[in-house]
Amino acid sequence: MGYLNNGVVTVDAILTKKGRELLARGDGSFRITQFALGDDEIDYTLYNTTHPSGSAFYGEAIENMPLLEAFADETQIMKYKLATLPRGTAKLPVLEAGFASITLKQGAALTITPQTLNYLGAAQAFESSGYTATVADVRLLSNFSGVGINTSEAERLNAASTLGTNVSKTVVGTSINLTGTTINTLFGSNSSLSSTITLIGRDSGARITIPLTITKTT
Repeated sequence: MGYLNNGVVTVDAILTKKGRELLARGDGSFRITQFALGDDEIDYTLYNTTHPSGSAFYGEAIENMPLLEAFADETQIMKYKLATLPRGTAKLPVLEAGFASITLKQGAALTITPQTLNYLGAAQAFESSGYTATVADVRLLSNFSGVGINTSEAERLNAASTLGTNVSKTVVGTSINLTGTTINTLFGSNSSLSSTITLIGRDSGARITIPLTITKTT
């Protein structure tokens, strides 16, 4: 989503299949209850405190930058979401998943329980709204689910399934369960397949991307 014009507030958005379905009903069931803002397009190094025209022009280059139009690839857009942190926060929250990378054999299971460092004045904490986890290629996993958050949104995401081609999937929870695929045909002549898992704190906005490898067993 992006604001396309500095003079007029215009929102460019791509609806999901479910969103288009609700909008087509025309009965008021399509309601935007949550949204996020990000600054992916902004290059803050262009902020020029030595501009000859004075402080009113320090951010001129940033304000004149083109903005991204919406496109349906969550791995490339809204990577840097804006978050509201408590007043007096001295350090940005950082996610700790316990793994720098994940390697699983076919059929092997693993649970990720993220924690957020430097959050709410604590050295480490679990966020009350949980974490979103997105795997770039869900075909590599026979199970990818979140547990611990029981809102309708979380239950809908966790129950969603994907069919066919290479596609990502997002789940919500305080813990994320994953199991390597047992389908040998996915590997072809390869001994392993690679993807990534991106974790985002739903309260803090902190994020981390972890390489994922599934190895073929004989």
